[in-house]
Amino acid sequence: MEIVETLNKELLVRNSEKNRACSLDPELYKNMALSYCRVENAIAVLSDMQADKSYVYFSGTAAELGIDSAENPKEIDSIWEEDVLKRINPDDKLKKYIHELRFFKMLETIDFKERANFSVLSKLRMKDRNGGYCFVRHRMFYFYSPDNLKLRFALCLYNMAVDQSKNLSSEFLIINTAKGEVVAEDRFTYKNVLSAREMEILKYIGEGLTSKEIAHMLSISINTVSRHRQNILEKLKVKNSVKAFSDSFGK
Repeated sequence: MEIVETLNKELLVRNSEKNRACSLDPELYKNMALSYCRVENAIAVLSDMQADKSYVYFSGTAAELGIDSAENPKEIDSIWEEDVLKRINPDDKLKKYIHELRFFKMLETIDFKERANFSVLSKLRMKDRNGGYCFVRHRMFYFYSPDNLKLRFALCLYNMAVDQSKNLSSEFLIINTAKGEVVAEDRFTYKNVLSAREMEILKYIGEGLTSKEIAHMLSISINTVSRHRQNILEKLKVKNSVKAFSDSFGK
């Protein structure tokens, strides 16, 4: 999925910047992740953007989702918790990645001292231990280094959602936790914003297909695909992130 490559470019601290000291103590944040795991019965994933490494803490939620938690915590050489991510519905996973890219871009425009006030709150469909889909509440917090102002840690929490009604839809929000407010421009589900055809094209884009390949798959012209791609950018309000999305969309 090419959008993951774009997220890697945006999130990971580049080698040239690693020499600048970061005073954030990894052990402190690892203990924080462990505390969330124990207190909230959450799967807690702490990703270190400087080391390109993650620490995954499992709980009863992992058992409900059929995730092997024999190694707990599990240390992986990646910022992507594949054991968890592979259980997310493919459509929701693509939306999750797009949403997180938007979140990162939004924080880049906010004063450093205010960034800690914002977090991601999502409701995702994930496979449970029986192979069916259930709703899981996902929260994500970013922690920036006060020394180089770069993103250092991301903390993701996964809990079983209280409401498992089948008529519910997935949800992707950015919230201001200090004010208890939803950031207005992100208060939507992508199905309410994009047409069925745009959703279809967006899915193929996330799978890494080129415009020519998408046109062939859908039996439409390349110009039509290009028009849909532009509409997607505009509807998702990413005009200031065209380059990032161009990279991920393979233009």
